[in-house]
Amino acid sequence: MTTALLPSALSPSRASDFLQCPLLFRFRTIDRLPEAPSAAALRGTLVHSCLERLYELPAETRTPRTAVGLVDPQWTRLRDKRPEVEDLFADDAARDAWLESARDLVRRYFDLENPASLEPREREMRIEVELPTGLRLRGYVDRLDVTPDGRVRVVDYKTGKSPSPRFEDKAKFQIFFYAVMLWRDLGIVPTRLQLVYLGGNGAIRWYDPTEDELRAAEAEISDIWSRIEAAGRAGVWEPKKSRLCDWCDHRAVCPAFGGTPPPLPDALPPGA
Repeated sequence: MTTALLPSALSPSRASDFLQCPLLFRFRTIDRLPEAPSAAALRGTLVHSCLERLYELPAETRTPRTAVGLVDPQWTRLRDKRPEVEDLFADDAARDAWLESARDLVRRYFDLENPASLEPREREMRIEVELPTGLRLRGYVDRLDVTPDGRVRVVDYKTGKSPSPRFEDKAKFQIFFYAVMLWRDLGIVPTRLQLVYLGGNGAIRWYDPTEDELRAAEAEISDIWSRIEAAGRAGVWEPKKSRLCDWCDHRAVCPAFGGTPPPLPDALPPGA
């Protein structure tokens, strides 16, 4: 395999895939193997959509009742776009319980922030930058707040529970990844990086990064890309077993579980 088969830019999720398991990176990014949709991931998409639409409304109408009222129309929109998601539910009762769990997450958001007092600069902001090394990064920022005096806050919604400090590395890595992109794009260090956890009892974690911390994060990202390039040149994508393997869709073709990976493709799809 050559590095020509690698994607043209690195995203936070794909970088996290490589850290979790280089072979998972290959399966998702190079082979593009299909993965079964999950109800949890679908709920995350639905809740993110509701919170994005909430900020399209006038500030005085951003109430819990209004926000919860967005769940059904956004579910209809999502289902019309992807009819196969209905297959995730055994029956109407299971689907209705799932929808209620999404409403619970939307309600909990109001325990953590007051959307009537916020006017985000951007929502679901697509960003793509090139680092001084030439590496291109891309991703989507859930929300970007900018105060009148120029302070910048990066907000990332999480529909799971707040992890213990021992297990927060993945979320911290991803939001620092966004911060590096914004720093290189805007030329300023974001004032605050905020993770809004809607699961469990709800929680907010935040970091106030320094430029030195962003330089260190940028160096880490560049090192990950160097390791990806090395794996691409060698054509060797090692599996990395962990508890997360229990939820992996690709165990049947993983050597760690007695499987055989498919032949590598000759080229990646356009835009990869």
